[in-house]
Amino acid sequence: MDESDRKILRFIQENGRSSYAEIGAVAGLSVSAVNERLKKLEKQGVIAQWGARLDPVAAGCGILAFVYVMIERPEHEAAFLTLVRDEPAILECHHVTGDWSYLLKVRAGSLKALEDLLARRIKALPGIPRSQTSIVLSSAKETAALPIPDTVG
Repeated sequence: MDESDRKILRFIQENGRSSYAEIGAVAGLSVSAVNERLKKLEKQGVIAQWGARLDPVAAGCGILAFVYVMIERPEHEAAFLTLVRDEPAILECHHVTGDWSYLLKVRAGSLKALEDLLARRIKALPGIPRSQTSIVLSSAKETAALPIPDTVG
C-alpha cells in the first residue's frame, strides 16, 4: 500500500459516495487509476465492504450501551457467540482481558428493548453468571473510520 492508496482510503471513509474524479483529485490520480486501485484494495480485503453510516437516533436506535459479559466455562461460549452473530442490536463483540470474558457494543430503540436483550436473550443463556451494563448518556465522538497510518509496517 503506497501513499496514493492511503490518501484514497482516508478520503473514502468520510466521502464514500464521491465520484472517481473527486477521489482522484484528492489522491492525484486519474479516474482509471482510482478505479484500478479501489478494485485492488477490495481484492486485498483492505476495503471490506461499502455502506452508509446512519444516524442512530434518526434510525430509531438511540440507546447505546456497553455490556461486559462473563462466560463461566468454555463450553458455553459457542451458544453465546451464535447469539451475538444473530442479534442485530449487538454491533460489536470483543473478547477482552481482565475480569470479564466479552465486551459488547449494543444499540437499542428503547430501554425496554435493551432490557429484553439483556434479560431474555443474553442472561438466559447457560453459563452466563453475570454481566455489567453501562448506558451511554452522550458521545463526544463515535466513528467507524480507521486512522490510516502514513506507513504500514
